[in-house]
Amino acid sequence: MKDKKIYITRPDFERLAEIIKNMRFNRAMGERSLEEVERSSSSPNTGLIKEARRIKNSIDDADWARVEELEAELKRANIVDSNNIPPDVVTMNSKVYLRDMDTGRDEFYQLVYPGEADIERCKISVLAPIGTAILGYKVEDIIEWRVPAGIRKLKIKKILYQPEANFKQKEIDG
Repeated sequence: MKDKKIYITRPDFERLAEIIKNMRFNRAMGERSLEEVERSSSSPNTGLIKEARRIKNSIDDADWARVEELEAELKRANIVDSNNIPPDVVTMNSKVYLRDMDTGRDEFYQLVYPGEADIERCKISVLAPIGTAILGYKVEDIIEWRVPAGIRKLKIKKILYQPEANFKQKEIDG
């Protein structure tokens, strides 16, 4: 499904692009700070070195892979006005039912921005593998992606809530 176009609103696209930009900036600053601190002193300040390492390592390699996957998704996305998002498309803050195609088990998630994730409340970050995978796809689409155990397949069964559709309905209802 990697060649399939996905749909996203401009505000969601811009917010996700900003999140990616900030994550890249913070990691670059951590790397630069660490190099500068290590070079600048014959008796390095271990507190500064620890802080620079903490910033540099705040996102591990697996998380960076997810950032890159999200970036790839955004590059192939169709950016559309929120009024033109079909109600069967997964957007940010959508609540969706998914079916695991291998186990037949249904799963429920709300797709949220990083910082709002709460697995106990079924709120999954767009930076989680499943979050990145479902963004922009439609009901009945089957999403495939690689996980450590192999290929996982999920079918989008139903969208229980989509902000854009909810907003349009409120406009109609007055």
